[in-house]
Amino acid sequence: MGPGALGAAAFAAAQRRWRAVNGAHLVALVRAGATFIDGKLVERPTESPVPTAA
Repeated sequence: MGPGALGAAAFAAAQRRWRAVNGAHLVALVRAGATFIDGKLVERPTESPVPTAA
């Protein structure tokens, strides 16, 4: 078995164990820094309150 065949066999074994991303449409939000709590998107986190007029 040559080096290419060993690499292909290792890749095939790893691929059988990988899990698909269920929320592929959410990946862009995560990469942009979106916050999720318990699987729900938090549009305005409480850590950065909006200033109010005095």
